[in-house]
Amino acid sequence: MKKNTILIALALLLLCNYKFVFGHCDTMDGPVIGDAKKAIGLNNVNYVLKWVLPDNEKEIKDAFDLIMKVRELSPEAKELSDKYFFETLVRIHRSGEGVPFTGVKPSGTPIDEKIKAADKSIEVGNLTPLEKLVPKDKMPELKKRFEKVISLKNFDVNNVKAGREYIEAYVQFFHFAEGEEEGHGHEHIEKVGHLAHIPWILSGIFLITSLLFGILYYRKK
Repeated sequence: MKKNTILIALALLLLCNYKFVFGHCDTMDGPVIGDAKKAIGLNNVNYVLKWVLPDNEKEIKDAFDLIMKVRELSPEAKELSDKYFFETLVRIHRSGEGVPFTGVKPSGTPIDEKIKAADKSIEVGNLTPLEKLVPKDKMPELKKRFEKVISLKNFDVNNVKAGREYIEAYVQFFHFAEGEEEGHGHEHIEKVGHLAHIPWILSGIFLITSLLFGILYYRKK
């Protein structure tokens, strides 16, 4: 009975999350979720800390520590806990870009061709995939941003500061490739109102309380 109560609480939390989200979001195929899966698989939160500012690091660490304990309770708890962590991470990262969060889109969601080309450019180490998609007069600036991304790419995953420097360059490169004159980096998180986080903080408290009761129950058994 208690086990079912925990799972219901997790499910309700995820449903409540969607009440407060608007606009664009990341996908299950995106780099943020990719790193979240690595973090969980290797039990190393440093894989995802580069996607958020230091001020939000504790929230991500706390969420990670919690789901790593809860996901062992059952297959259902594992699925719901992972989903909660994915959404928490994406939400905080998106707020850092000044973009509202609308949930995590499923695998296979169509991606803009410029984004695909930018990803491919980083993979192959040159701008050939983007040459026909970006105006020629923009190429010098794009090349400058691309070279910075490549120069910062091979950082130690446990060097979070270096990881954040890479992501800052990465985000600015992608936004420029998409047609924006000025890239949106993590500094934008300071411009996002703290009130926007209140529903999520309350949801987190609700989740933590429910899960702690569940963990205590199973320990007593």
